[in-house]
Amino acid sequence: MPLAHSILNLVGFEIENISGRNPIVLSVAYVKNPVCPVCEGTEARIKDTFRRWVRHESFGTRAVYLHVKAHKYQCKACKRYFNSRFPGILPYRRTTEAFRREVFEKHRDGISQKTLSERLSIGNATVERWFQDFLDLKLAQRQNNPCPRVLGIDEHFFTKKEGYATTFCDVGNRSIYDVVLGRSERSLGDYFRALPERNKAKVVIMDLSETYRSLIKKYMPQAKIVADRFHVIRLVNHHFLKVWQLIDPEGRKNRGLLSLMRRHQERLKAEQRLRLFHYFSRFPGLETIWEFKQRLCRLLLIKHRTKKQCKALIPLFLRRLHDLKASPFESMQILGKTLESWNEEIVRMWRFSKSNGVTEGFHNKMEMISRRAYGFRNFENYRLRVRVLCS
Repeated sequence: MPLAHSILNLVGFEIENISGRNPIVLSVAYVKNPVCPVCEGTEARIKDTFRRWVRHESFGTRAVYLHVKAHKYQCKACKRYFNSRFPGILPYRRTTEAFRREVFEKHRDGISQKTLSERLSIGNATVERWFQDFLDLKLAQRQNNPCPRVLGIDEHFFTKKEGYATTFCDVGNRSIYDVVLGRSERSLGDYFRALPERNKAKVVIMDLSETYRSLIKKYMPQAKIVADRFHVIRLVNHHFLKVWQLIDPEGRKNRGLLSLMRRHQERLKAEQRLRLFHYFSRFPGLETIWEFKQRLCRLLLIKHRTKKQCKALIPLFLRRLHDLKASPFESMQILGKTLESWNEEIVRMWRFSKSNGVTEGFHNKMEMISRRAYGFRNFENYRLRVRVLCS
């Protein structure tokens, strides 16, 4: 690779002179033959010569300017006049695309508009405009992408005024597919109808939301709905803690005991088990309920099972549901009815190892994007940034 190409990162230029320290001024000339933009002719007559001052990507912490030698041509074939066209420098712009990309990447990595404006001697509005241009460009490259094969759906909070938004995650490729404002059937119906190639979705992972389930059954009847394991376990813990509060309201307020009650049995240390069993000696009935909860959670955490193995586990799961509905505690009865209404989606968890953990992780990143921008008023701006930065 020629030295000029490696330094400039622009094809077809030669460096004529280097001057200055900060900023560095590179006098360059374009050595390739001109091409007429009208008839694409390669023979042209030089009618005038002029210089263009162009800001280029920084060299370390020092600014770089290009003093580009340009010409005004007349095409010999069509007799039209045109100016020199340079790769990496668009017409009428005073910056190279490399410098605009540098600003975009620095702002994406967390450097504020004010800091970039002071360091690079450009305006705050210019940073925002260039950043938005690159977001639009990157989004255009992903336009009309087909619906992912494994789709994760979950909600997250946007603003007090707009309420919640729904996240569509490509779980297989670990990227955000789209973000849509709202979480009701009225808000999402039009989006599902316009979703390109939605019949390609084979698996949809979601929490125990009746709205999302009805939407998927209506617009993606071919897809298998799988309950998100995290939300199912959290629901079991939620109802168990309600029963505990009925039995011992004072013990429920103890944060140390609360931590032990929530944990899976196999993750308890010896001294933690001793403390827990010492507490159970005062409430024998609570120990029975806790052990039942542990057995139910172990059953729900099973994964990577074959179809034959899943069939063998179904009777055990149904017995657990029968025990829940026969419980004297109303909270356990509600839990049993909820799990029964989602029994097919929950049983499918044994076959599939994927969950909405990827989506929840992206929600943390989306929250950081919102904090870095000090909040969003326009949902489309938020959606644009999320689709590009979380892909």
